[in-house]
Amino acid sequence: MFYGQHTSVFRVLFCVVLFVATERILAADSPSVTGLWKNEDASFEVYEENGKLNAKIVSLREPLAPDGRQKTDIHNPDAGKHSRPILGMVFMTGFTSTGSGKWGNGTIYDPKSGNTYSCNMELQGTDTLKVRGYIGVSLIGRTETWKRAN
Repeated sequence: MFYGQHTSVFRVLFCVVLFVATERILAADSPSVTGLWKNEDASFEVYEENGKLNAKIVSLREPLAPDGRQKTDIHNPDAGKHSRPILGMVFMTGFTSTGSGKWGNGTIYDPKSGNTYSCNMELQGTDTLKVRGYIGVSLIGRTETWKRAN
């Protein structure tokens, strides 16, 4: 009887060790989207906060408005935010993993139009990120390609 109990304990411990080892291997293989990215207009920092991914604008190709002042959120439908600087703005929020190298359930704000869209991201390789903003269904939208900046 003792031998049977010993075997059961061994099996449980083996399963726990196997599960932990597998989880660590899979986590190490998961591509990371956090870090600095850029497109033709700006650079962005994608970061994790409270288990979700967000992004903020960290530099602009043209940081000044025609009048020489820092660009602000003049197109925002909330007039109270018109003086908010574009530089440093958190414009992507709420992304969760939807598979290896894919994130969804987020939103992206376009300071050029003042519109907010549903959004998903897909990492292609290690240095290319496809960012798709859309209204309603993903078929109706626009995709941008970002390159890793760091």
